[in-house]
Amino acid sequence: MRTFSMQHFSLPAAVSALLVILLASVAGPDAHAQQAQVIDRIAAVVGDDIILKSEVDQLVRRRSQQQNTSYSDDLWMESLQSLVDQKLLAEKARRDTTLEISDQQVSNQLDRQIQRWQQRAGGREQLEQIYGKSILEIKETFRPDLRGQLLAQRLRQRRMQDISITPSEVRQWFERIPTDSLPDIPPTVRLSHIVRFPKPTQEARQEARNTITSIRDSIVNNGASFEAMAREFSDHPTASSGGQLSGITLNDLVPEFAAVASRTPIGTVSQVFYNESQNGFHILRVNSKSGDTVNLNHILIRVGGTDAEAAKARLRAVRDTLLNDEEVTFERMARRHSEEDRSAQNGGRVTDPQSGTRDLVLERLNPSWRQTIEQLEVGEISQPTSVQLLNGEDAYHIIRLDRRTPAHRANLDMDYERIRQLALQEKQDRKMQEWIDQLRDEVYVDIRITERDLTAMRGFR
Repeated sequence: MRTFSMQHFSLPAAVSALLVILLASVAGPDAHAQQAQVIDRIAAVVGDDIILKSEVDQLVRRRSQQQNTSYSDDLWMESLQSLVDQKLLAEKARRDTTLEISDQQVSNQLDRQIQRWQQRAGGREQLEQIYGKSILEIKETFRPDLRGQLLAQRLRQRRMQDISITPSEVRQWFERIPTDSLPDIPPTVRLSHIVRFPKPTQEARQEARNTITSIRDSIVNNGASFEAMAREFSDHPTASSGGQLSGITLNDLVPEFAAVASRTPIGTVSQVFYNESQNGFHILRVNSKSGDTVNLNHILIRVGGTDAEAAKARLRAVRDTLLNDEEVTFERMARRHSEEDRSAQNGGRVTDPQSGTRDLVLERLNPSWRQTIEQLEVGEISQPTSVQLLNGEDAYHIIRLDRRTPAHRANLDMDYERIRQLALQEKQDRKMQEWIDQLRDEVYVDIRITERDLTAMRGFR
């Protein structure tokens, strides 16, 4: 059975691969290990930036794995053009003074990237050995490129928001697809739910507080290194760098964290404080201040155990109200009681976090969803059950089954919203590529490796 996807429906769009390289295209350990062994060369120049052949090679390898295809010169040249497009967007974004990316946003993305690289390399020491640099030096190496990519992503999102599509354009797009190429749609469901997150128990809170109090005592009274304790005990992604946060403005921090950072003297370890957004206890040490900008190290100990019964009891009460009071709507109760912001704002409607569609493919849902849905008739509301949400968080929820659609051949009557999204995506990609092509008149571009060069290079191997 064919499945309904962009692969079946999208028409050729040169920019469609751009999202693959945004953020992910910062060269990882394998690329730099390769660079240490061969002589690199410049593949293209875009403005003041260069694109190395090794960068293109790495993107080609990634695409080959993702698409399950073998190497070709066409794939290599397409990958080069994608990197050129990215550099063009980054250069345009740097010139746009209305776009802003905070130092904290860059640092957070860097922390996540470093964590992924450490996993791929086999650990912190192995990563530092591959690069021949400390973690801090690696971060500073990639910080400018990552900032440019984040700005480019922000600019692309802004441009995409301005592109819309009419119902007649959707129909025309769909009618261009040959009838024998229309895919079969697997069974789908539309759902609404109300979510409650279990709160930490008093015992778990006290255990976490005791742990971080002991850590603080070791640092303040026994001379332990703050950085070493952060690496060993902190539950925050910055643990690998000793809990370091650099160049942060107080406005970028949550209020409780900013308040402690602003009043803690330089070089002093703060008292223990609770950070609700991180569900844990913190200590921090301010290393330097300049106006509202601070450099600090911190340690987070998350609270573990939760009170699941309280969450389920709240959901049972909400369900009873919905079943016994006809004037109370599910949408109203979701907005009032659900703790998942995304669905609560939409009256509890569940949407795919990637595509935004309400039609969820049943077989792709987590078993915790499917087991509950299988017992429901359309319009029924489930009992409270545990669930792994679509973003990976664990919670409890009640579900209302709004619609169940059996497997069928794609058509406009049953699948209009999904088809509209695909048609819009194709139009956005086309318009974006047209705009990026126009940027080549504003920004200097010099392609220095051609298909003929690739053939010649193979001859010297």
